[in-house]
Amino acid sequence: MIRSSAVNLALGYVLFGIVALIAFAAPLWYAWQVSINEGRADILQEDAQRQAEVFHREGVQGLTHFIDERVGLQIAGERILLLTDPQGHPLAGNLGAWPAGIPPASGTSTISVVLDGQPARAMLVHTELPGGYRLLVGRNLALYAPVETRFWYGLAAAVAILSVVGAIGAILIRRELLARIQGIRQTVSAIMQGDLSHRLHSHRRGDELDILSQTINRMLEQIEQLVHGIQNVSNSIAHDLRTPLAELRSRLEELLLTRPPTQEIYAEVEAAVADVDRVIRIFNALLRLAEIDTGMRRSGFVPVDVAAVAAEAVEFYLPAAELKGIALSFHGDGPVPVAGDPLLLAQALGNLVDNALKYAPPNGSVKVQALRRGEGRAELTVADDGPGIPDADKPRAAQRFFRGDASRGTPGVGLGLSIVEAVARLHGGVLELADNHPGLCARMVIEAGPFRPSAANEAEGTRQSPAFLPAEYIGNAAGHTG
Repeated sequence: MIRSSAVNLALGYVLFGIVALIAFAAPLWYAWQVSINEGRADILQEDAQRQAEVFHREGVQGLTHFIDERVGLQIAGERILLLTDPQGHPLAGNLGAWPAGIPPASGTSTISVVLDGQPARAMLVHTELPGGYRLLVGRNLALYAPVETRFWYGLAAAVAILSVVGAIGAILIRRELLARIQGIRQTVSAIMQGDLSHRLHSHRRGDELDILSQTINRMLEQIEQLVHGIQNVSNSIAHDLRTPLAELRSRLEELLLTRPPTQEIYAEVEAAVADVDRVIRIFNALLRLAEIDTGMRRSGFVPVDVAAVAAEAVEFYLPAAELKGIALSFHGDGPVPVAGDPLLLAQALGNLVDNALKYAPPNGSVKVQALRRGEGRAELTVADDGPGIPDADKPRAAQRFFRGDASRGTPGVGLGLSIVEAVARLHGGVLELADNHPGLCARMVIEAGPFRPSAANEAEGTRQSPAFLPAEYIGNAAGHTG
């Protein structure tokens, strides 16, 4: 139990509380001692002065009578009084002789005396009277001992209560933490056995363990998505590569068996090259996604005007849009500067425009917008009036190799939106898919935070707007969109 972090933490707080209590009691005790001693000395000085006035007014006999009355009325051992003649013989008081150790000059001293046959510690005020007479007025310090004892008893009781409460608290905290940790252990054990659906229980208290549980749950969700994504990607790669490779093998095998004329051989070789290019495009897109996911491209961030990038994209795709009779337009409200990778932003925007042109109907329209949404956010929107994406498919549309029903008969392998989503995430944003009634509205929201140049940026220089990438580059990177 002593090895428990909860117990050690609770005991540490108990020890800290005891030290704090002692640190508080020490100056309090010092103030008590100083105040009591000064007050006691002042009282004794006033008493000695009052008796000296009696001596001056009534003489030795008057002071002797006054002291005897005081000794007879007071509680035994409460006050010390002694009047001696010039030879040191006692004339009145409750001491049998002048105590040894008192300085000859008038003043205050603290010494041990014998009072009623018992040794006692006393504070004494010595006063020289006319004619060589000496007056001693004092107090037995033992009268204040019960108060001091109660103080120490109170301090010890406070330490004991603090220790007991701390020990009980340590046990309760340890029990609570062990229960929470046991839940974490069971969840982790289930995950280690392959069940990635388990999550840590959160009590919704908002304490540190709840925050940790919520963070771990988000991490587990991400891990589960990544694992399922890897499984889906593996299955999709195997499925998508099998078709072009099977076609390639079939063509080559047919060439070996039939030995056709040269012209037909060239045609088959050209088709085989197209199959190989399709495989290469798939791997290029996967490599591009892996590079984006690692965040390595952040070192290439420079100031970019995404409105200029969007305008160049629209200008680049205008011929293709005119061939299909599609009205492609751009709208912006001025420069929209962001800190980002211009090539990746151009690729992402090209994928969105290419998708919109692919699915927009003849004589349809595609609208591109670049807007600034408040401080620190930029928005790129591509909207078309095509078939759109069903609500059930929207959450999965950006998954790798996902192909909806509307895209079954179109070219592509389902990596276009995956690249767009990865680029948006790299720039601290998200990809949002919404209905355009009719059609699809793809909105890429990115952070337009302050630009912090790196050494690579300074060596490369900054660019406000990159030359837009050709469609062939985008197609090779994404294997077309889907």
